[in-house]
Amino acid sequence: MTRRKNQGFTLIELIVSVTILAIVSAIALPLYTQYSQRTYRVELQSDLMNCAQALERHNAINFTYIGTADTDADGISNVDGDNGPIGTDICAARSVVQGRYAITVASTVDTFVLTGAPEATGPMDGDGDVTIDQIGNQGWDENDNNVIDTDEDDWAEH
Repeated sequence: MTRRKNQGFTLIELIVSVTILAIVSAIALPLYTQYSQRTYRVELQSDLMNCAQALERHNAINFTYIGTADTDADGISNVDGDNGPIGTDICAARSVVQGRYAITVASTVDTFVLTGAPEATGPMDGDGDVTIDQIGNQGWDENDNNVIDTDEDDWAEH
């Protein structure tokens, strides 16, 4: 009787291993993507809260919310800036630096609305705009139809 030496895996063993790996990947990847998107949205919400506080500080000093938008695209807010990207001298947001969102401000003397819109080429494309105003009203256009519906008047997932 001669002994045969094991020389590797059989084809069936390899196919079973690859199938198990594919099933685990099919389950894990969507869960990881959802987790990442929730994390990025929470990061944006934190940035919007920080920017809202910065706008309140600006209002306390200048008695107006105007002058917080960067209307000439140099990164610095303009004295007459009332609509556009928020100036980095007012608020430097992590989600903007990372290229996931663009934060804009629409302001008057007495009011403002901050909007975080997903970058078209970023990982959050299609997630919908997130907003906050001067009295703390929060909105998230979860279905991305450019309208804050009645059930989208907060930052909670529905």
